[in-house]
Amino acid sequence: MRHIMGTEVAADIEAPTAAQVNGGDSIIFRKPTRPVTLKFEDVVYKIKPSKKEGLSLLMKTRKQKAEAEKTILNGVTGAVFPGEILAMLGPSGSGKTTLLTALGGRLGDGGRHQLTGKITYNGKPFSNAMKRNTGFVPQHEIMYPELTVTETLVFSALLRLPRSLTKSEKVAQAEAVIAQLGLSKCKNSLVGGSWMRGVSGGERKRVSIGQEMLINPSLLLLDEPTSGLDSTTAQRIVSTMWELSQDGGRTVVMTIHQPSSRLFYMFDKVLLLCEGSPLYFGRGSEVMNYFSSIGFSPSVAMNPSDFLLDLANGVPGDDSRENQAAIKEILVSAFKTNLLETLEDELRETKTGDEISSNSAGYEKRYKGWSITWWEQFTVLLNRGLKQRKSDSFSGLKIGQILVVALLTGALWWKSVDLQDQIGLLFFCSSFWGFFPLFQAIFTFPAEKKMLKKERSSGMYRLSSFFMARTAGDLPMELVLPTVFMLITYWMAGLKPTPSHFFSTLLVILLCVLVCQSLGLAIGAIVMDQKSATTLGSVIMLSFLLAGGYYVRHVPKFIGWIKYVSIGQYTYKLLLETQFKPEETYLCPSAAAGGGGMVCLVKDHPSIERAELGKHVTFSVVALIIMLVGYRLIAYVALMRVGRTK
Repeated sequence: MRHIMGTEVAADIEAPTAAQVNGGDSIIFRKPTRPVTLKFEDVVYKIKPSKKEGLSLLMKTRKQKAEAEKTILNGVTGAVFPGEILAMLGPSGSGKTTLLTALGGRLGDGGRHQLTGKITYNGKPFSNAMKRNTGFVPQHEIMYPELTVTETLVFSALLRLPRSLTKSEKVAQAEAVIAQLGLSKCKNSLVGGSWMRGVSGGERKRVSIGQEMLINPSLLLLDEPTSGLDSTTAQRIVSTMWELSQDGGRTVVMTIHQPSSRLFYMFDKVLLLCEGSPLYFGRGSEVMNYFSSIGFSPSVAMNPSDFLLDLANGVPGDDSRENQAAIKEILVSAFKTNLLETLEDELRETKTGDEISSNSAGYEKRYKGWSITWWEQFTVLLNRGLKQRKSDSFSGLKIGQILVVALLTGALWWKSVDLQDQIGLLFFCSSFWGFFPLFQAIFTFPAEKKMLKKERSSGMYRLSSFFMARTAGDLPMELVLPTVFMLITYWMAGLKPTPSHFFSTLLVILLCVLVCQSLGLAIGAIVMDQKSATTLGSVIMLSFLLAGGYYVRHVPKFIGWIKYVSIGQYTYKLLLETQFKPEETYLCPSAAAGGGGMVCLVKDHPSIERAELGKHVTFSVVALIIMLVGYRLIAYVALMRVGRTK
């Protein structure tokens, strides 16, 4: 069967993924730096109840508590060698993706999650070197829809390929992968997504695979690579994987739901899972004979994968009416009796390449460090972020929104001479430029969560370089928009018409914007959910607004502490300082009403008195700077948990 399928595969991939491009050597089909033998023994993964669920368990028996603990994987054992494809089959919820994630070193262990068993790569545990030599393709492609195919692969190449290669060599390698994966015709098309038109599903899947093939991985893991694709495209994808394993000498592991019979016989090994327990592990060509030997065979000729899924669901191939749970129990017991002991003996006897090799230290040294320097990571991530967000940052809608608000504000306060009106304008500016940047920034990290988790799990870059690049990329529009707003509003409203007063007012607004943006980043990084972050941000900013010193003059002591953490309170005070001096006077309201000439000191105005004009200016500036640094530090620390594996 094997040689027949080899002919079929070669014919199937000849056009889209030829091993030679323009007469040159293959990039994606070349041998990996170091072949990997993957072994996993008695892998168990359990999830304990959450704290909320745990409270209801306090009154339950030990047996009931044990039942509440969810077992996702239950004693899974197997091995995959270089040049082999392992296909993991099973119904939805059987634990396929969880096992694949564990094999890729991306499954958290700790807290509610408990992973036990032994997973080795050439006889060694997962390491940073192995992380950077492993390709992981998720079921749902995680890419920026705003980038083109070429940009997506070039940026991946610049981040992941070693510093020994020049930039032009990295770009050339990305272009070679594009050609070898049959993506040349769409290389300048946007990747697209659910809300943006782009390349087709099959092309998007090949782009995702191409990102991993750039690093020439020894181990390639794919989660449902054929999901949602037509049969021809699915055949092309699996054919590419077959070529990568056979000619490239890679270890390939994939989950697949219901492959056609033509695809099924491409798999060297098959693992069948049922509710986390293995029902079969062995050669794909022998699976039907095995189940037939234990009394399970289809009554009619059918696709082997359909038959295996029926068994995993407790549905026998014949007309038997046995209970589904009983059938599953029989199959699990048969695996332990007929296959497990032989499999364990095979794992113990097999010598891996690393166990008999003497140059593993050099391999670890090569892949342990970062591919490129911190500064190179920063510049690549900054350029990628600017390209990805250029349509959003410089959107006409956002610019138009600011222009409309600025013109409307200037018109409402047109050439205002009344002190109360001017104070109201300053408070409005402090409030508007508190809310606007916060709600722009609050979505930043929740929107980046999947990408950050994927790329950090692959060891692509330092968190610090990502954080600095992401925040630096947002600065231009964060500073340009309030500057445009103040250029329009300040002069229309008739505030003090001197350059020194204008620029001091502008600097206060810009500082407020940066602090509120920092708070938004911190909230988003902590919550990592857009809806929850919006709610929390609204509550916090409304609290700051009410404690800002404009609405309430006498705040009760038990809640008066809010003013010391209120961004609005410090911004409002500094804006008053830029426009007024304590010794300045204004026409008293009573005198104005009676036509008299009595004047009052500005510092005694009810809306200014609590701000203590002329005092604590330095303290207010320092407080805002501390908040600016503190909130960004909180955001950074909160992001450290994203993409972290143990």
